[in-house]
Amino acid sequence: MLLMVALSAIIAPFLFLVLFRMPAKKGMFFSAVIVIGLAFLAWGVKGEVIAASVLEGTHKTLTILFILFGAIVLLNTLRHTGAVNRINQGFRNISTDMRVQIVIVAFLFGALIEGAAGFGTPAAVTGPLMVALGFTPMAAAAIALIADSSAVSYGAVGTPIQVGLSNLPEAGLLFYREIGVQIAFFDLFAGTFIPFILVVVLTVFFGKKKGWKDAVEMLPWTLFIGLLYTSSALLYASLFGHEFVAILASLTGLIAATFTAKKGFLLPKSSWQDALQEDFVVEEKKSNMTLLTAWSPYLVIVALLLLTRIVPAVKNFTLTWVDLTWTNILGVDGITSKWQVLYSPGSVLVFAAILAVVIQRKSFRNFTKAAKESILSMKDAALALVATLALVQVFTNSGMNANDLVSMPQYIAQTLASAFGSMWVLAAPFLGELGAFITGSATVSTLTFSPIQYSIAEETTLAKDTILSLQVIGAAAGNMICVHNVVAAGAVVGLSGKEGDIIRKTILPALLYGLLVGFAAFIITLIG
Repeated sequence: MLLMVALSAIIAPFLFLVLFRMPAKKGMFFSAVIVIGLAFLAWGVKGEVIAASVLEGTHKTLTILFILFGAIVLLNTLRHTGAVNRINQGFRNISTDMRVQIVIVAFLFGALIEGAAGFGTPAAVTGPLMVALGFTPMAAAAIALIADSSAVSYGAVGTPIQVGLSNLPEAGLLFYREIGVQIAFFDLFAGTFIPFILVVVLTVFFGKKKGWKDAVEMLPWTLFIGLLYTSSALLYASLFGHEFVAILASLTGLIAATFTAKKGFLLPKSSWQDALQEDFVVEEKKSNMTLLTAWSPYLVIVALLLLTRIVPAVKNFTLTWVDLTWTNILGVDGITSKWQVLYSPGSVLVFAAILAVVIQRKSFRNFTKAAKESILSMKDAALALVATLALVQVFTNSGMNANDLVSMPQYIAQTLASAFGSMWVLAAPFLGELGAFITGSATVSTLTFSPIQYSIAEETTLAKDTILSLQVIGAAAGNMICVHNVVAAGAVVGLSGKEGDIIRKTILPALLYGLLVGFAAFIITLIG
């Protein structure tokens, strides 16, 4: 009975969004009502805790909407200035093949943004870029989410590892470094295949022929790029630690992918464009804007994100100058929502949009017009996110109850652990995915479940490093399906209300990722 109550936070969204295909603003509202009702009636969560959790969720919604606004206003501004057309011309100069473009834009450029910012920013940036290249909004959203997976293990300068594992006994830089190397090793068996999986999703779901042939001929190049990314990640994790793995590996991959794509190395001779929007027209007129000028806002974004996260003085300034954090909401100790406005990727994105009109010597009206369009486009996403995060926070804070029960996520984890026993190595990644699906964050998933994973490893005599690495990787894979990421990715490409359809495209790759890494770890454990 209690297990079904705890699982309601997973079952209800799956039913309403995926099976009944309700828009998230409706489906997540019903899901939140069910979960909150059960938390109060069956779990014994007090009214003030529920109220504080709902307010916490609402506050967190504002932080996410700020990032969404930044991503949308940047793209709209660049559309008005003509920079998007120039960027697209640059991509087409590298390759007109849409299969190549998704690897470069979604997987590699997205990994660079993930390594600098995290917090769902990559899909919000790469999704609109792909739409501008001619991809359908559904293809852009699904591919952006699937692509933002392997790099998430390292996230914003190592946050999923350094923060996610910070509440364990061995927590420290040496421990984080060891886990970082282990993650990179296991990801050789999963992350390597992400570029090919992206191509399969594009050709099978969105290509005119909807077949495997167009994907299979890309297998050599996608495996080459995937292996280059994951093997270089392993090298960088071993040499430099966990903080800059995603940034350095993505840069390595971008250089190699650009060079090999232009040379046609390991690529088919024909250019594949069978997933173009029906009414899409390629801009034939050559832009007068230089490619560097067009890309300058994105270069500013990467530079500012790194500056605010690496340079101590700048980081301290952005964390403290405009702080809208809400501490101990309604007087409930421990229920707090952080929002350091200048540290948020949203501030960087908005600043880049404003700076774009200056660098590109265009009228400021381009930004103001883009801002109005962006605000109007976010209404449905805002409603969906409020309900989603209310559910998430009540679920997460359910350990504060009158029945002396552990929290719902802990109850699920303990039940699963007792069922799997020594076979837990196969299930560990899926607990990470489950945590990310519900909480919407790879870091929060690991922060929540790493103590449980640690305890299970001790009880089953499995290697702790292995189990914790699988937790982090699984949480990264869960990024593909977590509801608020899906809402955000849909919103920036104009697909609010289609969240269930997006999850139907991303759920199999997410499960496959967990299966690949879990099976690899199982075999290695047996051999060892």
